[in-house]
Amino acid sequence: MFRFQAPEQLKPIWVRGPHHSEATLKPQRINILLNSSSGTAAKKKQEELHAELRAAFERHTISATLEFLEGPDLQEGAKQAARRAAAGEFDAIIAGGGDGTTRTVASALVGADIPFGVIPLGTLNNFAKDLKIPSDVTDAVTIIAAGAARRVDVGNVNGQIFINNSSIGIYPYLVLDRDRRRKRRGLSKWPAMALASLRAFRSLPLRRLSIRADDCHDTFRSPFVLIGNNAYELRGAALGRRPALDRGELALLVAKPQSRLGLLWLGLKCVFGMVDQHNLRSIKVTALEVSSHRKRLLVALDGEIRSMETPLRYKIMPAALRVLAPAANDP
Repeated sequence: MFRFQAPEQLKPIWVRGPHHSEATLKPQRINILLNSSSGTAAKKKQEELHAELRAAFERHTISATLEFLEGPDLQEGAKQAARRAAAGEFDAIIAGGGDGTTRTVASALVGADIPFGVIPLGTLNNFAKDLKIPSDVTDAVTIIAAGAARRVDVGNVNGQIFINNSSIGIYPYLVLDRDRRRKRRGLSKWPAMALASLRAFRSLPLRRLSIRADDCHDTFRSPFVLIGNNAYELRGAALGRRPALDRGELALLVAKPQSRLGLLWLGLKCVFGMVDQHNLRSIKVTALEVSSHRKRLLVALDGEIRSMETPLRYKIMPAALRVLAPAANDP
């Protein structure tokens, strides 16, 4: 049982940082992939955000190529940027947006020795928060310009990458219903989420799932299962944050039996990156398999929804992503 456009002559400058195990890269040529529909970006005109970012990087004598992309174009743009960086055209690739944008760009860089930076422009920005990257654009640019790199883990489910977590059950349904209401009625994100929550309260999806992890095997009915890229803090002031992203582990969290209202509240707290030790069983593993009598399940990957074939095979990919971020022990 579970117990729970750059000038060709510019070259990167390498120096050894006192608080980093890797060499510090002072990037001179970077490619920024921006999601124009992300939270902050959507509130600003593209010209305004473009000018703000270009000025911030110019203050650090960095040549920045900016691209505004969405949906499939963002995924293809990330792959193309990775190829160009591998060929020496760029010193680093930067994602500008929320966690979904960050995941899409990071997916193209997993396993590559290409520095990856984040400019938090989304609503929650949980990955950036756990990396201690500031939400202010100018401060985030300063982190990138410093060039201090460290390696972090990513999660993998059936070949798909996630940087924060993957979940099954109530959360994917909440997100799909929220996005449907936003599209049809023109609602903003949080009013749409409130209405989606009311519907979920009336028809809470329960899934009979079988989970194998290490030597454990259990079958249960639960409306919510979360698999985290490294463990979440479940108590204290850091509730919902991950103290480390390089421990080479997955955190499996399964909702305990409780009332409909309690389960709905649990789903909403997870929307905000909060988890609760009183409502979840938790174990740490390096790999696990989730089976169901259904051929496909709705799966959330960092807030983006996919329909995936079962079984769902999860694994941790240690040190798979090289990020430009403060050292793990920095305050």
